[in-house]
Amino acid sequence: MPDMPSPDDRRDFIKKGLVLAGAAGLLASGMGPLAAQTFGPMRRSNRYDDTFIFERKPFLWPGNKTLAVWIAPNVEVWHYDSAAGTGVSPNPSNRVPDVINYAWREYGMRVGLWRIADVLDAAGVKASIALNSQVCETYPKAIEEMNKRGWEFMGHGTTNSESLAGLAPDKEREVIRHVLKTIEQAGGKKPRGWLGSGLTQTYNTLDILAEEGVVYCGDWNNDDQPIPMKVKSGKMTAIPYCMEINDIPLYIRKGYTGEQYFRSVMDQFETLLADSAKQPRVMGIPLHPMITGQPLRIKYLARALDEMKKHERVWFATGGEIIDAYLRANTTG
Repeated sequence: MPDMPSPDDRRDFIKKGLVLAGAAGLLASGMGPLAAQTFGPMRRSNRYDDTFIFERKPFLWPGNKTLAVWIAPNVEVWHYDSAAGTGVSPNPSNRVPDVINYAWREYGMRVGLWRIADVLDAAGVKASIALNSQVCETYPKAIEEMNKRGWEFMGHGTTNSESLAGLAPDKEREVIRHVLKTIEQAGGKKPRGWLGSGLTQTYNTLDILAEEGVVYCGDWNNDDQPIPMKVKSGKMTAIPYCMEINDIPLYIRKGYTGEQYFRSVMDQFETLLADSAKQPRVMGIPLHPMITGQPLRIKYLARALDEMKKHERVWFATGGEIIDAYLRANTTG
């Protein structure tokens, strides 16, 4: 007959089980493992001043508007032999080729983007495109069509199968320069804005972007107004991209219906519009053509824009126009 575990052994087993269960719960929640408690100073980004919105000097957007709205479709490409990228179907083994998800993403470029374009054209609104530079080579006709509409291009890495994560400064600078130059050659203008692939940055990204002439980025979503970022040289301003109403988390991760998406976007809009009576605000609407550009969803974007356009205090603008207006109104910022 095997030896029975002692009470101490049982207690150790239960304790270890609870620790493992707690760690698994944290990982499942997306929090990840927590570091041990320390009593030292906070390790902060030190990239911006601490200000509360009620302390700031009020100003107005052009035309005495109080809420600036910008539309930011992500126009992206993915490598066929990579499993990286947002998916409509699970791929836990990272098999390649991942035909289901690759083809779904390609739908966005072939069809979905132009469905969004029709909605924006009808509303008289220009987009601010987060553009993978490889789109320029892969889909030159798409660049031509977006240019015809006067859309603004932001740098968005090379493809969405890669990011800046882990790059050494020299390599990161090389990638950023390549992205900006490629888009400038194809689109006629050097991008003034940036949105990282996956909103990913290194500790050096902001400094490199500013050195290369980029003046705003959408990766830092910590405010309802543009905020000056601290960089080694040049100027950099963060613009609210508004991840809370990004169509990836709402439609894909949370499984929202079109009605729930519409209500979320309008809840965001209505609160920001009310808040903007005290302090001007910015509302970004992040879009992905393979998601919002699908037939079952496009009408909810159109409906939201129709509702927003009924309000006189709303200014539809590009990211660059918003940053220029902000800097004019906050000359000491």
